[in-house]
Amino acid sequence: MTASSPFRALTAPALDLMLKSGASALARNFESRDSVACQREMLQRLVAVGGGTRFGRDHGLAELAGEPIDRLYAQYRRRVPIRTYSDFWNEYFQEGLREENGRKRLLLEDATWPGKIPFFCETSGTTAPTKYIPFSREMFAANKRAALDMTACYLHRNPRSRLFQGKLLYMSGNTNLTDLGDGVKSGDMSAITLRHRPFFLKPFVAPGIRVAALPWEEKVVELAGMLLSDRSIRGISGVPPWIILLLQRVEEMGHRSLSELLPNLELIIHGGTSMKPYRREFDILFRNRLPNYLEVLPSSEAFMAFQLLGEERMRLAPHYGVFFEFVPFEELDERGVPAPDAPAIPLEEIETGRRYAVILTTCSGLWRYHIGDTIRFTDREPLFIEFTGRDKFLDRFEEKVTQGEVEEAVARLNQTGGIEVREFMVGPDIASRRHVWVLAVGEMNERDSGTLERLLDATLRSLNADYATFREQGRIAPPRVVTVEEELIYRWSREVRGKLGGQSKIPHIDPTVDGEMIMSLTEFAGH
Repeated sequence: MTASSPFRALTAPALDLMLKSGASALARNFESRDSVACQREMLQRLVAVGGGTRFGRDHGLAELAGEPIDRLYAQYRRRVPIRTYSDFWNEYFQEGLREENGRKRLLLEDATWPGKIPFFCETSGTTAPTKYIPFSREMFAANKRAALDMTACYLHRNPRSRLFQGKLLYMSGNTNLTDLGDGVKSGDMSAITLRHRPFFLKPFVAPGIRVAALPWEEKVVELAGMLLSDRSIRGISGVPPWIILLLQRVEEMGHRSLSELLPNLELIIHGGTSMKPYRREFDILFRNRLPNYLEVLPSSEAFMAFQLLGEERMRLAPHYGVFFEFVPFEELDERGVPAPDAPAIPLEEIETGRRYAVILTTCSGLWRYHIGDTIRFTDREPLFIEFTGRDKFLDRFEEKVTQGEVEEAVARLNQTGGIEVREFMVGPDIASRRHVWVLAVGEMNERDSGTLERLLDATLRSLNADYATFREQGRIAPPRVVTVEEELIYRWSREVRGKLGGQSKIPHIDPTVDGEMIMSLTEFAGH
């Protein structure tokens, strides 16, 4: 324990016993909750709180407060259409934006949530360079409760854990926050979380703000050095590909196996993309001594799911400031967006095995918000889910390239002399950390893959700031292009997918989590 710890008067064993006793009580409470009842109460509470906002007045939410839940939900669904971010921005958020001396200012007060929104999570947008997702104090508190419950469940199921006799290494994104005026800050969600974490957690979390704010390559080296020098680090939290890069750097610097270099590492918390394609790399790195793994499904809008030790899948987390609805995937349009009146259902009506787009109503003032994630329920008791990707994004490395940007890149190719792309698909090569483009081109077209790769890469860099940054930092390798005859891509769809014609279009972005579709197409082309 560090000298700065507020628990320094306690011995490590005494503190450990105290934490695990409290954790067991929290874990038992978590596992005994009625998820459907929690959701029904959540909607009643959110509607009651939001009634006095401009959004509440526009939709008559105050009139619904106190109504029986079945009537309340029916009226709520009728009065409040499903909205995308651009809908909220145009109707409610943009009014708070102003420019002062060339600096952006953003203030939302009583617009869609009571009081002033103190934080905005910045993410890459589909219609603008940046989306500003409101992040209220209530949501901050809800996320802390979710993280506390997840940790409590881990300690309860692993009574021999020594996690809180040491530290958790947190691989955050850019930790710089932007001042938007009136005390309002914006930035990466991980930056907000790290900079404003409770004081009593500071001794248990690494790195400090100085290291967290370093450029990516420098930060990886610093974090690797910390892992090698500080044996008290017992957990790592981050996105799977970046955790692998960090662990590979540790091996390079330590010149031994991870089992020898990190004997006290017991837990890896991962999210942002599926662990499945990376698991073999982790197994090779750790060889015979594997840590525990916990998957989480966080987002800038809400904390949606986490995994309990010993279970294969995540559980939906319907207890933390969010009311969930679900739209069947087949109801989405070709842009991956549901209609404002799409047939959404509450948690109690979901079917296992079916893919759904997630609709959120949150304690940050997002009402029936289409987040862009899709999930599939594999069980109802408990509520096991699997993350099935985002609706129409190329984002397996967290680059958040939209379908519109992909299609714009191909459109610009077609504006170049000697190139005519007639059909195409792009997807991730997980192992090589790059995009693979299969382009169906005419017989007399440019087929030099190097030329096509450079053009596509340059266009995406100009269109998407996240992609450009990741390419500069080497977090994404240059793209690979495979050119094929137009007939081949349709033959693959017919013979392999069993789908061709009618509504069965060639997906421009591989919709699978692990890149199976683009790999299938490239293998078919190779044969």
